[in-house]
Amino acid sequence: MASQETWQSPIAPGLSWYQATVGERPTYAALDGSRTCDVAIVGGGYTGLQAAYNLAKSGVSVVLIEACRFGDGASGRNGGQLGTGQRWWPEELEEKIGYERSKALFDLAEAAKRHLIDFAREHQIEIDYVPGQLNVAHKASYKRAYYENAEIAAFRYDYPHLRFMDEKETQERLGSKRFHCGVRDVGTGHIHPLKLLVGLARVAANAGAEIFEMTKATAIRQGGGKVTIETERGTITTERALIACDGYIDGLEPVTASHVMPIRSFIGATAPLDGHPGVLPGGEAVADSRFVVRYFRKFGDGRLLFGGREAYTSDNPRDISQHIRRQIAEIYPDLKNIDITHAWGGSVGITMPRQPFVREVMPGVISIGGYSGHGVMLSNYCGKLYAETVLGKSGDLDLFTSLDIPAFPGGARMRAPLLFLALSWFALRDKF
Repeated sequence: MASQETWQSPIAPGLSWYQATVGERPTYAALDGSRTCDVAIVGGGYTGLQAAYNLAKSGVSVVLIEACRFGDGASGRNGGQLGTGQRWWPEELEEKIGYERSKALFDLAEAAKRHLIDFAREHQIEIDYVPGQLNVAHKASYKRAYYENAEIAAFRYDYPHLRFMDEKETQERLGSKRFHCGVRDVGTGHIHPLKLLVGLARVAANAGAEIFEMTKATAIRQGGGKVTIETERGTITTERALIACDGYIDGLEPVTASHVMPIRSFIGATAPLDGHPGVLPGGEAVADSRFVVRYFRKFGDGRLLFGGREAYTSDNPRDISQHIRRQIAEIYPDLKNIDITHAWGGSVGITMPRQPFVREVMPGVISIGGYSGHGVMLSNYCGKLYAETVLGKSGDLDLFTSLDIPAFPGGARMRAPLLFLALSWFALRDKF
């Protein structure tokens, strides 16, 4: 096994700043031989490992397999922002599913936020939590919607932590004149995602879950009341299974693959901004109003972590840093020549309505994914809720299973090209 400093994921390009700063990143054995268990889990991100931990601590025998190393997927390479609520603003979701269900999903997301922070504290996982988030508008015409968002959050959703920012305050808090207004959220924050993932794997293993990395599932079948998961070096036979692959589902399970599609997202880390104290002086994370969201934050030793380029094919750009630096310069012209010390990418699982996909895809097999860029807290909590469902402790996961998540159009052959066309059109709308 390569050292943590030189390891390059085969499923995602670039050595991330998270990898360079995570400290000890333990390795775990690959599966060697067959296993029988109560619950098998495919996917070693936040969802799978949280499910494994919560099941194992209750005495359920669990076997979890991860195709690469823990943290190589989206859970270890994302923007680190917790956010608030679901992917949609609550008032937008309310128009689609009604106030009662929208409020229940908002409350569930708040429970997810508390769970993540409490879990890290309880298990002494240093996730480098920094409070605060700014959601900002790149078009002046969005001012009314942003003002109403803060009002609705307080008076209809019992969330008093949002406050509208006018243009002057927005520009002062960002240190940029690029945006017209925004809301400041003091009830959330941002973290070092790989530190959380590494700690979570340790906690799951200590609870008694059998967790294996570098073990790819090649097939999953159901028959005779049993679920069988095949790998290159052993078979797992189980009563129940959780598929937690998100954007890395590939061809493993066709129902999930038709509902959860991967898009490529890329992040760059600059050198520390020692000479630029006006950039994000309050330390908040930022997400803008574009369909192709630009998300960034000043973090760690004062460097800017900037994500803002998506690709709708499986290809990776030859020079991620070139694209990222160009977008940084649009917001911070003084940083147009800033050094990009790390640049990396990975796949994010999205669904048609940008809401999580939670469904029984065959008897005894639940698939969970498609967090659509809002998964740091939701994925952790969905893993916990899956375990509670198995244990008969809670039915809260039904809030997601009841959502209408249609398949992407076009069938297996045309889904990716049609997604490329649709998302490229939305990206073009961001410019006008």
